[in-house]
Amino acid sequence: MADTPTASRGEFLFTAEQQELRAAVRRFCAQHFDEATVRTLMESEPRFDRDVWRRLGTELGVLGMAVPESDGGAGGSLVDQAVAVEEFGAALACGPLFGTVYLAIPALVACPVGPVRDALLTALTAGERTAAFDSRPLAETGGRISGTAARVVDADAADVLLVAADGAGGRGVYAVDLNGPGVHRHPLVTMDLTRPQADVVLDAAPAELLAGPQEADRVIGHALQVGAALLAVEQVGAAQHLMDLSVDYATSRLQFGRQIGSFQAVKHKLADMLVDLEHARSAAYHAVWALADGSDDPELAAGIAQAVCSAAFSRIAADTIQVHGGIGFTWEHQAQLYFKRAATDAALLGSAEQHRSRVAELVLDHAVAHPGAVSVATGRPQ
Repeated sequence: MADTPTASRGEFLFTAEQQELRAAVRRFCAQHFDEATVRTLMESEPRFDRDVWRRLGTELGVLGMAVPESDGGAGGSLVDQAVAVEEFGAALACGPLFGTVYLAIPALVACPVGPVRDALLTALTAGERTAAFDSRPLAETGGRISGTAARVVDADAADVLLVAADGAGGRGVYAVDLNGPGVHRHPLVTMDLTRPQADVVLDAAPAELLAGPQEADRVIGHALQVGAALLAVEQVGAAQHLMDLSVDYATSRLQFGRQIGSFQAVKHKLADMLVDLEHARSAAYHAVWALADGSDDPELAAGIAQAVCSAAFSRIAADTIQVHGGIGFTWEHQAQLYFKRAATDAALLGSAEQHRSRVAELVLDHAVAHPGAVSVATGRPQ
């Protein structure tokens, strides 16, 4: 895969390879994540098809798209990974994407090389194992971890949990076998059935150290930034699907002998949805590019992306239901599935309000540290 999109006349363009990747993932999703299949999977145990998951890792290679080939990945860029994730969002794909692809794999890539890390990374990118991730520190004593990791996405059926833990030597990042001793999982009832969660209670559970005190904060920070950027891209993909759904309905549904899309109120709502969507897409891919090539502060860019994309996806999901009228409120219509995903996604890595507050802190800190610099918020001298 190409490292970055090409630039033409000041605009970023996806490469031909990335367009082919998008088409391939879209075809795969159409075959394996159509609405009927998603509805079946979200009420199954586990809530994804393990054979399909392995095909994502082996046949398409999209679980470790940004992982170096030396680590068992596809050797592409984070932009390549984002292209695939956008299509997963559009299809509402069922599977441990959030825990495995958005968080655990980036964390492992950032961890020091070692036999445990290498073997786990290879297994995750191949789709042979799945993972969950929790950055809220538990307690570690003698290589065993105790405490409760609450509301962990994808922990209901994951094989391994990557978790932060504080011990005598400081904070570390550990891998815990969720099928091993001292582990008790309690699946939770969630609003979004396509994105399961569970409480994980660890009672002196054996753990393997992946990153020590010198590396832990960097590993956790990198994972959360990549996770925020990829979640933002997923939200863009889902929002684009809803936008297309709304436009199709507005141009085909007749009322008083006219397409409802010809009414001013509906026109304005669709226009607002488009503005929200394009703003979100720009913010999401800016974060991805910032992480891929260091073109901007990745923490700031990821925070902006989550603040913008969470709010945009939520508004577009609500407006989609309004555009569809009575049918949009029914269980039988797919709009409610995306509405629930939007509400869940908006809380996973912090609300839009929390991210806006963090962005403000970063901008103000920059202004204090560099009093003569150009403001990253306004583009004007401070």
